[in-house]
Amino acid sequence: MRRVQLVTVGAALAVGAWFLSTRRAASFAQLHPELRSPFVRFRSPPFTPGVVAVMEAMRARAKAPALPDGVQVEERRIPGPPGAPDVTVFVYRPPNLPAGAAAILNIHGGGYVTGSAAAYHPQSAAYARELGVLVVGVEYRLAPGTSFPGPLEDCYAALTWMAREAGALGIDPARIALVGDSAGGGLAAALAQLAHDRGEVTPAFQLLYYPMLDDRTALSADHAGRGEFIWRPASNVLGWTSYLGRPPRMDDAPEYAAPARRADLTGLPPAWIGVGTLDLFHGEDRAYADRLRAAGVPCEYMEVPGAYHAFERFAPDSAVARTFRTSALDALRRGLGLA
Repeated sequence: MRRVQLVTVGAALAVGAWFLSTRRAASFAQLHPELRSPFVRFRSPPFTPGVVAVMEAMRARAKAPALPDGVQVEERRIPGPPGAPDVTVFVYRPPNLPAGAAAILNIHGGGYVTGSAAAYHPQSAAYARELGVLVVGVEYRLAPGTSFPGPLEDCYAALTWMAREAGALGIDPARIALVGDSAGGGLAAALAQLAHDRGEVTPAFQLLYYPMLDDRTALSADHAGRGEFIWRPASNVLGWTSYLGRPPRMDDAPEYAAPARRADLTGLPPAWIGVGTLDLFHGEDRAYADRLRAAGVPCEYMEVPGAYHAFERFAPDSAVARTFRTSALDALRRGLGLA
């Protein structure tokens, strides 16, 4: 994922997005020792429509990331939601994929307003190679151009296509895991709820990296020092406002838009949720994990002290990031019956 990281940083630099922080020394001291790099001494400004537009322009001009040896990737166009455009998906196939293999639907992050499945080529291909599974990355439409429920329905179209075409793809439709990070994690959690209620496909597992679950976090004035690094409170307001098509409000949100608002979590797929203690989403993620377990849903929760949002992408070679990724991969193996 290093090339993707550089693209993101380069886009920010292009608009003067990084500047020397006046952040309190105490905030930096709270970081995990392995994550106290010079990078996080600089403060990223909140996302704005202008910053997002430049990031998207830079991403569109970036070269496609290299893939691991032996993994084949195919770009496909599949039927979209009723009345909506077709959806682009990328299908990653490792060498010697067995018949009836397990599969992953990988949903990229980006605060609902940026990012792409193509930028996640290395991650999706790595899942295919390391786990010996078929992986599908979905290029869902972004907000604010397409607000809820469009992006979620695009993901649902990809999931139902995987189940419908299971024979042609060579996969077991009963062994599909939903994987996502940040906004992609929020979409994966919402997709698990939507699939449960519609009853067409039953995902086997949900792997949620620091998922963006609760629009009410954007309404809080006190984040207890969280959200100082990478994904900040003002960015969260932009992301949720763009996705909902209006500012978040405490009273309500459309069903499935904010997964944390769902009252009844019984019957959802087993889950793994991982988040750092300095991540803006720490509180909502921990609460969701607790509620899943209280509802009888097996849920492994990994909390990383002193870690900020997406830390394993910005410090991929740190021991704490490797431990985080290993925990996620091990959970995927168990969830898909590969262990």
